[in-house]
Amino acid sequence: MTLDDYIDSHLGPEPEHLAGLYRRTHLTRLYPRMCSDHAQGALLGMLTSMIKPRRILELGTFTGYSALAMAETMPEGCTLDTVELDPEYEDEIRAVFDASPRGADIHLHIGDAEELIPGLLAPGTVPVDLVFVDANKRRYAAYYRALMPLLPEGAYIIADNTLWSDKILTASAHPDPQTAGIMEFNDLVAADPAVAKAIIPLRDGLTVLRKLPSAD
Repeated sequence: MTLDDYIDSHLGPEPEHLAGLYRRTHLTRLYPRMCSDHAQGALLGMLTSMIKPRRILELGTFTGYSALAMAETMPEGCTLDTVELDPEYEDEIRAVFDASPRGADIHLHIGDAEELIPGLLAPGTVPVDLVFVDANKRRYAAYYRALMPLLPEGAYIIADNTLWSDKILTASAHPDPQTAGIMEFNDLVAADPAVAKAIIPLRDGLTVLRKLPSAD
């Protein structure tokens, strides 16, 4: 038994529809490891229920597992906007969301996350209190710089893959572009006094940030 197996066995059963989505992802998609799993989905759902956001933004939909895990625990009246770059799977993703009890509250956007952020968080829109970042690892720092001025005080950012299979420890001299992007993001966050931060070493690492009140 692996540590992941042990964790899963102590979380209770995975919801049937999420287990089915996880299995289909591994049968039909390239790079299925990109999909959230039972342990991560449970944590995202727990954090969502604790934060009680008014609105959630997800960067990187993939097959929709993480979006469902958050949407199904978000409070009534909350909505979730999720951004997917690849239009090829749009119909498939929409079908997954339509089957959810919270499907009407999930809004899928196809396009580049960095380009869509200003419009999704524009003045006059419902404030985003929770962001889940799981898109292009090379652009994590750019996402962070785009998000921070547009988020209200107290908003949370959860960033996935921030330990990146421990490559951050071994590739400092000649990192590949994805590793370099994660390292830049981690260093940027570590040096930013405007956020409280914690790193959870679950799966590939989750960094949880909270935007602090302004010192002004």
